[in-house]
Amino acid sequence: MKVVQLSASEKLKAEVCFTPALLPLYDIGNSIVVVIDIFRATSSICYGIENGAAAIIPVSKVEECAAYHGTDCLLAAERDGEVVAGFDFGNSPFAYTPEKVAGRTVVLTTTNGTHAIQLSRGAKRIVIGSFFNLTALSDWLIKEQENILLVCAGWKNKFNLEDSVFAGAVVARLKDAGYSLDDSSIAALDLYGLASDDLRKYLKKTSHSERLKKLGIEKDIDFCLNVDITRAIPVLEDEKLIKLEP
Repeated sequence: MKVVQLSASEKLKAEVCFTPALLPLYDIGNSIVVVIDIFRATSSICYGIENGAAAIIPVSKVEECAAYHGTDCLLAAERDGEVVAGFDFGNSPFAYTPEKVAGRTVVLTTTNGTHAIQLSRGAKRIVIGSFFNLTALSDWLIKEQENILLVCAGWKNKFNLEDSVFAGAVVARLKDAGYSLDDSSIAALDLYGLASDDLRKYLKKTSHSERLKKLGIEKDIDFCLNVDITRAIPVLEDEKLIKLEP
């Protein structure tokens, strides 16, 4: 059988956007966007959908979340790592257990993750990534055969380490599947190479880890670095994140 070699211009692309502030530089309309906020929004979203949440509605502002008061929805609001007063819970994955979220719709606003989702809305498709669903997500992306843009939520539009390392973990798998890499994806891949032997040791030095430690929630950091504990891939359909059905 003759093997056809694709030129660099014909290959599918895997790119990394290190902060939502850089999104206007990318052709998101021709890409599947993976939104990443490891500490903690996308980890919590993946965990909630895996644990039976009917849907998670991401909104940018606390006021948008508050508008759902009086409905059957659970309301989750976080700013600067803390639960906003007057809401059911915030951004900890431990709040997204089956006992709390199964069959329920959650309205969620966070400092970084939901902001990145909103800014990515022009994408061909938006899915959610975390270490929790790394293998399931990567396998699905390869099967889809589309250009991939990994969007790191960062910290208030600035670069952060944990999201970039996770992007590199996905790139490692896409590279083996023949995707063309840009410099940002190569950089993320190199970061993952530094971290992969011991994620917890490498990422404990991040600024976001320090913020969460000061709030006394180190257990969230440790939990968010568990790999492949879920299979669900949250996908944005209209205004809701729901479980992707194969």
